Amino acid sequence: MNRSIVLVSGGLDSAVTAAIAVKKSDAAFLHVNYGQRTEERELEAFNAIADYFKVQTRLVADITYLAKIGGSALTDTAIEVPTEVSPEGVIPVTYVPFRNAHLLAIAVSWAEVIGAKEIYIGAVEEDASGYPDCRREFFDSFETTIALGTKPVAAHERPIHIATPIIDRRKSEIIKTGVELGAPLDLTWSCYSDSHAACGVCESCTLRLKAFKEAGIEDSITYAP
Repeated sequence: MNRSIVLVSGGLDSAVTAAIAVKKSDAAFLHVNYGQRTEERELEAFNAIADYFKVQTRLVADITYLAKIGGSALTDTAIEVPTEVSPEGVIPVTYVPFRNAHLLAIAVSWAEVIGAKEIYIGAVEEDASGYPDCRREFFDSFETTIALGTKPVAAHERPIHIATPIIDRRKSEIIKTGVELGAPLDLTWSCYSDSHAACGVCESCTLRLKAFKEAGIEDSITYAP
């Protein structure tokens, strides 16, 4: 099987993406700490998901300088985490400036070393709430950058590709796909605010709860009373 790298945040979308990737490739899992509020809880979810899929090749990278840069409610405690979903086309305060470019750069470096030809990322355009680095156009552009900035490949080899298998799906469809594939949705963490029990009211929790309801499936993680 081809080698791949899967960016696994510990969240719902990345867990379902991981379930897709492990069926198609010899997957290595990458997690990145960037100084987010729920950093430790997300890392715990990452390791639990990797254990579930029996993935031994893992890398945890640290770019907590993004917290020093700031500009996001996820990395700056002085900015309040919103409890309402942002209107379509409006970039919310939970956007971490150019974060996916940092994550992909790490993944590409590792891919060159271990010979991976695909990088899976669980980006979703519908639920991106205006995040500019979650659009397919961004990933297409980044692939061009990869081709220009990495070692040339032989004529019979494929260049590194960014796989976004759920980018066009609704969140409720992603949940159904996860159930069909046996993804460990109960091990995932989506809350932006709390690391003990999901708050149930932040933007991410709101989207998650709505999607589970639309899918007609019970969310088995613990929420605060």
